[in-house]
Amino acid sequence: MKNDKKVVITYGTFDLFHKGHYNILKRAKDLGDYLIVGVTGENYDMERGKLSVRDSLAKRIENVSETGFADKIIVEEYLGQKIQDILQYHVDVLVVGSDWTGKFDHMRKYCEVVYLERTKDISSTQLRETAGDILSLGIVTDDILDDDMVLESKYVSGVHVEAAYSDNAELIAEFTEKFELDQGYTDYDAFLDKVDIVYVKCRKEKKYGLIKKALERDKIVMSSPITGRNEEEVTTLYQIAAEEKKMLIECVPTFYLQAFLQLLWNAKGNLIGDLLYIENEIRLGSLTGIRKEDLPAHLYFSILIAMKIIGADADFRLNRIEREGGDTFALLTGQNESGIYISKISDSKKASAGLTIRGTKGTIHVPDDWWNIGYFELHDAEQDTVKRYSCNFDGNGLRYVLVSVLDRVKMQHYTDLRLLKEESVGAIKEIERIMKDEK
Repeated sequence: MKNDKKVVITYGTFDLFHKGHYNILKRAKDLGDYLIVGVTGENYDMERGKLSVRDSLAKRIENVSETGFADKIIVEEYLGQKIQDILQYHVDVLVVGSDWTGKFDHMRKYCEVVYLERTKDISSTQLRETAGDILSLGIVTDDILDDDMVLESKYVSGVHVEAAYSDNAELIAEFTEKFELDQGYTDYDAFLDKVDIVYVKCRKEKKYGLIKKALERDKIVMSSPITGRNEEEVTTLYQIAAEEKKMLIECVPTFYLQAFLQLLWNAKGNLIGDLLYIENEIRLGSLTGIRKEDLPAHLYFSILIAMKIIGADADFRLNRIEREGGDTFALLTGQNESGIYISKISDSKKASAGLTIRGTKGTIHVPDDWWNIGYFELHDAEQDTVKRYSCNFDGNGLRYVLVSVLDRVKMQHYTDLRLLKEESVGAIKEIERIMKDEK
């Protein structure tokens, strides 16, 4: 490599190589004279939370090489390697996708950093032609937030966020520009024509109609939890999904985390003996108190957790304390033959936000923010030992839901085993009863 050449470097997984990959390599090469491409190794992909990578490392390197743009191809194997590569190869420009804007500004002390916008006007149909079986995903929204779905999808091979829908033309224009999506729609039918998967995140009063129509149009539907709807409507949605042989996925990421599945197996597999009680605390993100209209969302998650561990036949009760100028506190309790469940919901900064499952032979404990579980401890009281379990957890958990969806599409299995219809409907029924008592 000659010192007078302008050296550019970029990195990526380059799985299921497609037009978007080709374009970013071409544009990176145009920024200099010599292009180095770092292809992520398998171990590093797993470490950084990249899921369901389909092509082998050799195949991904071959695809990059065949473009003719790379003067040198290296393998990115660990976090922090970029700095070493930049110094070793005397790099002048680091090229990163615009979805990471700002995240690599600290590298400017070593070289210039350029964020490239993603390739627009590339549909899932075009991606299928070059990369195989890729599903398109569209977001239904009524605000400028995407729940991090766009970023989370980039860690999952086989899905492409392509479009968004809102009945507000000004909002959808801003949304598609912000997240660099190919198309924005105010016509719901036209939107449904373009996507395979619909992610519905909007106000509760809109959800039922939007989900129902998407299912009737044979779409896979992912939704933020269906709270605020009545038992009859939720039952209807699941029935339509079953009849149409389509998936209705309520996105409760906790249930899709490997550590949570391991925890359930430990709790229900007699490793801590017979269950005695479960206690958890949920610390709210804001300190504005627990408004009555927000209670269903908090109760829904708490009741589902109880159903997962002690069963659906628990008798639930709610108590609330509100103090002017002070913390708000809600206590949900449930009890059946399997054990006692206690869930505390608080806006206090002092809330521990942990989870404890106690049995006759031991205890399972998860530290703060247990709903994002990646680690827990099993205390065996009889043996006086502590066993620690650790699994990868990255992002906000939506990537794990997406992987589950793609796996079931591949297997043509339409039932969501992580959150059953009976659990969702049962939780809604309990919430209706509790809220009626609150009036």
